[in-house]
Amino acid sequence: MQQSNVRGFGFRGWMLMIYQFMAYLAMVCFTNWPMNALGSYYDPVQGVPMIYTIAAILGVVIQIIVSPFIGRIKNMHALSIVMGVISMAASLGVMLTPPGGLWKVFYFITCLVLIVWCTFVVGVLIGQWFPRRKGTVMGLVTIAFPIGNALMSPFLGKAMGMAMGGAPAEAIAPAALGGYLPFFIIICIGVLIGAVLVRDYPEQVGAYRDNDKSMTPEKAKAMMEFEIENKKTSVWGLANTLKSPDFWCITLPAGFLLMGAVGMMTQTANIFGAAGIIPGSNEFNMVMMVNAIFAIAGSYLLGVLDTKIGTRKSMLIAMALMVVAGILGAIGGKVPVVAGMWILGIFMGASSNYTVSASVQYWRIEDFPTVFGKVNPIANLMNDAAPLVITSLMFMNAAKTGGNADPAPAFIFLLVAGVISIVLLLLFKPDRVKAYDDQYRKAAGKPLDDVLAGRK
Repeated sequence: MQQSNVRGFGFRGWMLMIYQFMAYLAMVCFTNWPMNALGSYYDPVQGVPMIYTIAAILGVVIQIIVSPFIGRIKNMHALSIVMGVISMAASLGVMLTPPGGLWKVFYFITCLVLIVWCTFVVGVLIGQWFPRRKGTVMGLVTIAFPIGNALMSPFLGKAMGMAMGGAPAEAIAPAALGGYLPFFIIICIGVLIGAVLVRDYPEQVGAYRDNDKSMTPEKAKAMMEFEIENKKTSVWGLANTLKSPDFWCITLPAGFLLMGAVGMMTQTANIFGAAGIIPGSNEFNMVMMVNAIFAIAGSYLLGVLDTKIGTRKSMLIAMALMVVAGILGAIGGKVPVVAGMWILGIFMGASSNYTVSASVQYWRIEDFPTVFGKVNPIANLMNDAAPLVITSLMFMNAAKTGGNADPAPAFIFLLVAGVISIVLLLLFKPDRVKAYDDQYRKAAGKPLDDVLAGRK
């Protein structure tokens, strides 16, 4: 895992990072914003969050079904572009259609395709381009989440403000279009950049893995061909992966981090609203801006720590922050809730790093897509349930609060999930992953080596 002559990310590497950044931004704009803005038209628990959850769980099932065949997919890049185009086409329906039955259909398709596209398919490309530096890279691209969440403020002020004012549903469509359109155009440009300037492997466009220019083109090409061939016969099939205890010790914490970050992010307006901060107000915009600053810094720093000290230790730091956020939010009151959300923001973006990072860090690069094909859907299954779980917890006391949100139970959930995850991460052993890898390779007649030795 030692780096040599590794500086910057290279032009093509930056293009891939922009592509991933835009995919994440699309997820925030077209799956998260509606959940914050359309509460006046749909039940806060059974409405938009339910659609998101059903669509996303279906996406997880699809990922698990195809996971044994991921290593045989010859052109993951082409698949990513097709899914990106479909995601943007469905997002047009979310932008242009007034709230109602047809809008629900467009939102369902958007969630189903977009989430698989940005969290899984493009994530495979990141792992293949930056196996040693994935933490730093993901720390940068996941800044899209706090930026997208912060940019929600003017959108909410327009669309949600009209809804609260009793405007008819049809009036929300043009308001929403004005909020969505600039981001839709930017995201489409990102997909175009990915289509023209990115491929499955850096060697296919004259670039280098991790931008490590110490390798000769011949050596880089040989590594790529070796990796492509060995992906077809990965020993980490579904049964072997699921019976490894360390798979669960790293996957479940990744899922809890996503639940805490994404689940709370989709209810930002309700959480701050319950604390007395009106969505769309100057105070709300200021709080969101500070939250974004914390989140941008946290996403990058946790990503750098991932690269420097290892994924497990970086995740432990993120989990400690999750516990602190849970304690503060559970206390209640404007200041503790705001502080809890700011601390939560520190790991908001980084939470989407760890499914990619853990799969690359602790398994062979040729096994990465296959293992990622299980880590990502299981962690995202937990994540996909998050909007429904968090909103259910927030409105569980609705009879006492007059139908208003109560964030305290959701913050208690963060506290408990954080403690459980810290225990699991302390039980995780990279050396045991190697032991299982040796066992599986020996049974398959593959040679043993020390490639996985000393992973931190």
